[in-house]
Amino acid sequence: MNQIGAMENRGVVVVKPKPNKGLTSIVVDWMEKFIVKLMYDSSQPHHWLSHNFAPVHETPPSKHLPVIGRLPECLNGEFVRVGPNSKFPPVAGYHCMIHGLRIKDGKPSYLSRYVRTSRLTQEEFFGGAKFIKVGDLKGPLGFSMILIEMIRSKLKVIDLSYGNGTGRLVNSHHFSYHGFLCFHCLALKLFYFLQGNTALIYHHGKLLALSEGDKPYVIKVLEDGDLQTLGLMDYDKRLSHSFTAHPKIDPVTGEMFAFGYSRTPPYVTYRVISKDGVMNDPVQITVPESIMMHDFAITQNYAIFMDLPLYFRPKEMVKGEKFSYVFDATKKARFGILPRYAKNELQIKWFELPTCFIFHTANAWEEGNEVILIACRLQNPNLDMVPSYNFINELYEMRFNMETGIASQKKLSESAVDFPKVNQFYTGRKQRYVYATKLDNIGKVTAIVKFDLHAEPKTRKTKIKTGGNIQGIYELGLGIFGSEAIFVPNQPGPDSEEDDGYLIFFTHDESKRKSSVTIIDAKTMSPNPVAIVPLPYRVPYGFHAFFVTEQIQEQSRL
Repeated sequence: MNQIGAMENRGVVVVKPKPNKGLTSIVVDWMEKFIVKLMYDSSQPHHWLSHNFAPVHETPPSKHLPVIGRLPECLNGEFVRVGPNSKFPPVAGYHCMIHGLRIKDGKPSYLSRYVRTSRLTQEEFFGGAKFIKVGDLKGPLGFSMILIEMIRSKLKVIDLSYGNGTGRLVNSHHFSYHGFLCFHCLALKLFYFLQGNTALIYHHGKLLALSEGDKPYVIKVLEDGDLQTLGLMDYDKRLSHSFTAHPKIDPVTGEMFAFGYSRTPPYVTYRVISKDGVMNDPVQITVPESIMMHDFAITQNYAIFMDLPLYFRPKEMVKGEKFSYVFDATKKARFGILPRYAKNELQIKWFELPTCFIFHTANAWEEGNEVILIACRLQNPNLDMVPSYNFINELYEMRFNMETGIASQKKLSESAVDFPKVNQFYTGRKQRYVYATKLDNIGKVTAIVKFDLHAEPKTRKTKIKTGGNIQGIYELGLGIFGSEAIFVPNQPGPDSEEDDGYLIFFTHDESKRKSSVTIIDAKTMSPNPVAIVPLPYRVPYGFHAFFVTEQIQEQSRL
């Protein structure tokens, strides 16, 4: 490796866990099987492991794929999307798989690769599942499965020195007190298992696979589009807490802004990473108790934190068949706005709005004395009812007056929309267009919607239709479902027209059982796609996506 590559690899920890087979491992396996047989209802459907949620195998780059239409010149790079993908049958943790479409000189190739996490490496060693999955974490069975994993860790059957499966660094002695297991320790363990790899971002020459319960994993994009896991990113040991799945990059300064949330104080920790990949000192953000904080936002001068009443309540899980996060509709939604280079939290200003939860923000900016946040607002979330309840998730504008301390909000859409995206060159700056996904009642993507923030919402609407502030809708079609759409500009930078570019996303036709990548015109939102790339393999539904452009060439130095 050359000197530049060695410097850019600083902070990357090669993952080499040391699990152990033997009689101890076999005995714990028997215990687990007995508990599962006694407490698990095998008649329950595995929604997240069936149909197009079902896992697939890894595939090396498949070249010479057909193209219907034409691939725009600006799409010269790799479109990547991440999601859970179990390698072994339950009881099994969800491993992380990245699906990629490499486009070079108008010629596409497709591949899928696991992120080589500590969990995956160890389960391959055993040839079967040893870690619990998110779906296990309900009720007394979930409590029991946590105990089993803690026993495996204590007896050194599995190695948690690189994290509980997907990167979180936790030492096994954190979970015992004078030889006895305590409920608080179990709760802490549970918190870190609620995460799965969910997003991707590119910073300082590195593609990062992210999960809010982990440290980032560094992924190298090879010239042919193949993906290689290099290890965990700990920023020269300066990162000792979890790392959000949704950091923000300032397109002007090149800095990355991030946070982590925790089961124990400090519940929220804010970080700034320079354009050269140097992580600044932590800033602790005080909130009353442990919450789920999935996203946040930045402006040119501020960072916006969301203290929303989705509380971590593991006792609720143990009492009944409930998820460990509980929404308290009696509490207000709190928004903390902090100067983004603050050395401590003394300058943070808190605002209150009616109760809600927000999984994803679109953008934020400043206008005079006001800070404006655009986000998808979820009313009264019930994680126990997922995936079978009619949720209300709408696009909102929220305004916070830094002088008067007054907050207000305005609804911009009907339900249900999520995964809002903007032209990334406008992050933290005022912009006009938001691209979001329209969802059905179980959260599958049925359409891509273009919002014009300069237009007023059309009144008396009960469904998402064109008109008012909705400039266009691209319907995927009957039985076809998609994923988050990523905006790729025709010309990078803020000088070109904001919506001059393309939206790229994965789709799946459930009747034909065929997957593809679809590209549409972001300006016109024409029902006729610019290009469709039929894929040789099925691509399961997943989470967030990213488009890596000329950065691939930069990364070759790693």
